[in-house]
Amino acid sequence: MGDTKLRAESIVKTLHGAFCRDVPRQELLQLAAEKIRQTGAPYTSVYMYMVDDSGDMLKLEAFDGRPTDLTDIPVGQGVCGKAVAEKTDLNVPDVCAAEEYLECSVDTRSELVVLIRRHEKILGQIDIDSDVLDGFDEPKVVAVRQVADALAALL
Repeated sequence: MGDTKLRAESIVKTLHGAFCRDVPRQELLQLAAEKIRQTGAPYTSVYMYMVDDSGDMLKLEAFDGRPTDLTDIPVGQGVCGKAVAEKTDLNVPDVCAAEEYLECSVDTRSELVVLIRRHEKILGQIDIDSDVLDGFDEPKVVAVRQVADALAALL
């Protein structure tokens, strides 16, 4: 899985600094996506999906990495939609074994979805695709959770 460590504290500090400068929501999301992906493998592509006003759809608001055609995902569909419907983070070590996986890239091998939530309200999610099989061990999940929690407080 590599020794690359996501420095969540540094990303959170950067996000707080941007927030204090009144950076708009989309720019905060973009900044988080860029900082996570800059860590390198296993963080191949980082997508920031936010729940729309209806609560039925996830909308891609920012990303860093490979572009995707999946800009709107119904809640309940795919790994991203399933995470929101089940109100839980999802770590998929092998996307080829996940029936609900919606393919963004043929090179993606694993996926991590961490919800951005304020108390019980799900605001959105950080969706990370990796070209590495079983790319996200527990310390990586915890680090992404720290970034998601910071975003929940700032958005």
